[in-house]
Amino acid sequence: MHQKGKVIILMLDSFGIGGAEDAAAFNDEGANTFLHIAQNYKNLKVPNMAKLGLVKAAESSCGHKAPVDETAKADFDLPSKYGFMREISKGKDTSSGHWEMAGVPVKFDWGYFKPDYPSFPPELIDAICKDAGIKGILGNKAASGTVIINELGEEHIKTGLPICYTSADSVFQIAAHEKYFGLDKLYKLCEIAFKHLKPYNIARVIARPFEGEKAGEFKRTKNRHDYSVKPPAKTVLDLMKEAGGQVISVGKISDIFAAQGITRAVKASGLKELWDITLAEVKNAPEGSIIFTNFVDFDMTWGHRRDIKGYAEGLEYFDSRLKELTALLGDDDIVFITADHGCDPAYKGSDHTREHVPVIMFGKKVKPEFIGGRSSFSDIGQSIASYFGLPALENGKSFL
Repeated sequence: MHQKGKVIILMLDSFGIGGAEDAAAFNDEGANTFLHIAQNYKNLKVPNMAKLGLVKAAESSCGHKAPVDETAKADFDLPSKYGFMREISKGKDTSSGHWEMAGVPVKFDWGYFKPDYPSFPPELIDAICKDAGIKGILGNKAASGTVIINELGEEHIKTGLPICYTSADSVFQIAAHEKYFGLDKLYKLCEIAFKHLKPYNIARVIARPFEGEKAGEFKRTKNRHDYSVKPPAKTVLDLMKEAGGQVISVGKISDIFAAQGITRAVKASGLKELWDITLAEVKNAPEGSIIFTNFVDFDMTWGHRRDIKGYAEGLEYFDSRLKELTALLGDDDIVFITADHGCDPAYKGSDHTREHVPVIMFGKKVKPEFIGGRSSFSDIGQSIASYFGLPALENGKSFL
């Protein structure tokens, strides 16, 4: 491995920039996360990302220029490569997007549960309950996490039964009260569920702890934990770790990769804390490091909740903190800004949307270039492998 510089990946969870060519196959025709936010939230101020090429990349993706505030001035002037990426994985879920970005597209079909009650096969629930020593579950349907804890939270406290639900993604989610059910008990239950879900090819079991005393006051805590299946092949993170480099995950990255290829995992939640910790890790990481952060609020808090205002304000805040990152960059460091799928807050429903995602790479020595529409998210992984002199991945084409 070439021990030069650091790679920082800023992954804006759900920040799509235009409908993918196969959007109709996912019932997502017309979805466009960035464009619709800019159209509905007047004078969106993202001057730093605009300077780096975001608006041009989005226009090349969908043919429409996002109406952002062009009077806002950027805080820095660094060269960048910019364009958009198409996903070749079969799903539009978190695992597929992240794994493909790291060089391993998901070419198989995940298992899914039906949205209506009861979502889960009775034999599955019976096996989980027997193994966990519980009498049953609540929920058993597809639902919004914030909605279902307010719907069933009081009954959960009264009965002690966990709330189990799914979504359009390949997930089995378990919500439980931190005080009345207990965090350790919740995690143990998720481990049991994960074991019994293997034959169903479900991507993740997600622990969703919450707090509060009554409906209307219940609120999810920061102690979420994802139990994920492992990527089916080595990612660029594995190659980096094997070569003696550091792979530092911030937020839920380690969970998404089932800790594969991670040398240090740092928990964080909330946009501010994720930024604070990312900057601290960049400052302290040695040469030959990847710092990989998932900014989950764009998806979890604003995209799925269809909160245009919150999403827009989150983008403005994210953009405002890029100047702090640039102040820490060494001569050989490079930064990627990208996403794993869309989640258009102006679109119907509350699910992810099949979209192109941005790919922006910047740094002091980056050669400015419009890199067009890339054929796979894996182009990022291949570019990182090339940058560090790692073995080539099976998927993707470097744009260095």
